[in-house]
Amino acid sequence: MSDAQHPDLSALSRATVAVTAGRPERVQGGPVNPPVVLSSTYVSAGVPQPGELLYTRNGTETWQPFEQALGALEGARLPALVLGSGMAAIAATLSLLPAGARVVVPRHAYQMSLALVADLQERTGLRLTAVDIADTEAVLTAVRGTGDDGADGGRAAMLWVESPTNPMLEVADLPALVAGARAVGALVAVDNTFATPLGQRPLSHGADVVVHSVTKYLAGHSDVVLGAVLTDDTALHARLTAYRTLHGAIAGPWEVWLALRGLRTLALRVERSQANAATIAARLAAHPVVAEVRHPSLTTDPGHERATRLLDGYGSILGVRPHGGPDVADAVVRAVRLWLPATSLGGVESSLERRRRFPTESLTVPQDLLRLSVGIEDVEDLWADLDQALHAAASCAEHPGGSAAPA
Repeated sequence: MSDAQHPDLSALSRATVAVTAGRPERVQGGPVNPPVVLSSTYVSAGVPQPGELLYTRNGTETWQPFEQALGALEGARLPALVLGSGMAAIAATLSLLPAGARVVVPRHAYQMSLALVADLQERTGLRLTAVDIADTEAVLTAVRGTGDDGADGGRAAMLWVESPTNPMLEVADLPALVAGARAVGALVAVDNTFATPLGQRPLSHGADVVVHSVTKYLAGHSDVVLGAVLTDDTALHARLTAYRTLHGAIAGPWEVWLALRGLRTLALRVERSQANAATIAARLAAHPVVAEVRHPSLTTDPGHERATRLLDGYGSILGVRPHGGPDVADAVVRAVRLWLPATSLGGVESSLERRRRFPTESLTVPQDLLRLSVGIEDVEDLWADLDQALHAAASCAEHPGGSAAPA
């Protein structure tokens, strides 16, 4: 195929890149989609040559289209690395830290990220500093290693960023954090699962590593478990590749093929779910049963100004605290008919859960916080179900003998 037949992905919108990148060569009679190759090994004799397919733990042609597409979507100079789960991607990134190094993490973040950091702290002497990621100066003070008391704790080797955070939806000043961390030689890793590459491209701000739980928005249908890491640094890319190979943190071919198929509709799904989320957030803000709503689309939200300035879209996750505490929150979950009571997020279906039902959730997350992942259903159907569940839960709290379960 001539170069003229290759679209210049850098000149295309991200919505178009999601559909276009990672396609097979255009040849007469050729497939539109890449095939799934089910083989654990490849024909090989003699000394293997660089780039030669040898054994699927090292690499497979089934990974390559997805890795190329995600790399293009994130604006990376190198292909993404797909791994067996989001946690595998997180573990691979944290493996870049030497024993005894210090890492600065958000106090509110994906609970298993914090659990892994705590495990590394216990086993390897990793030093952990938790911060409010929305407090830029406090974060940079921690990265520099100087506490409020002036004590020098040693500069951080890595700053871990989520923005918006899970589940509190705090928004970081990512450019300022990256610039400050890089100024003192700290690596910056950004979990971009919530924002997606459509919402922000951390590498363009100078981040060293971007992490995704592909399970969520990228695949988008709650049917695969995958992760990915991206970097523009060839040395880091080699180290992350070696980690994937040595630790066997590899993905199955079917899962990667499904993730690529899901990626094709990312822009449509995110556009619809974000619009639904903004509508529902505005209505919840005026609901008599609701004490607090977190969503950056709300002008009253602490992250609104920063999200408006830095993100392309406000996201599809809501934080909701009903009046009446955790019992009412649990009653809301029991009362929904259309919303799915489940963990995870980013699927086409809307789901919700009370986050502190998990003992590993950050202790500063309110006990009554409901995390809502808004899907692509009709917004009026979603609202009708949520509204009735809120009223049913409130009625149950006022009349303890009743039930908030749907009729």
